[in-house]
Amino acid sequence: MTTTTATPLTPAEKTGARTDEAAALIGDARERIDALDDRIIGLIQERVAVSAVIQEARISSGGRRVNLAREMEVLGHYRDALGKPGTALAMTMLELCRGRI
Repeated sequence: MTTTTATPLTPAEKTGARTDEAAALIGDARERIDALDDRIIGLIQERVAVSAVIQEARISSGGRRVNLAREMEVLGHYRDALGKPGTALAMTMLELCRGRI
């Protein structure tokens, strides 16, 4: 069995840029995006944990797991800040925090 070694891609090939200068800029920006994504994921994980505390308190006091009025506030906040795609983002985040209802 023979193995072939793939030729490493140049920075321009990796980024789709047409110049090395643009490739370097794109590479640096992608590193920033990756770092931001890691922070966003961490914040969502923290929000999930805080939401679990709220749900537990609500349920143990005889309330319902989900407060739909509060969820509507959250949806409005995201929509106002990010437009229509903000609503979809908020829905996904709420689903992560409380599960499907």
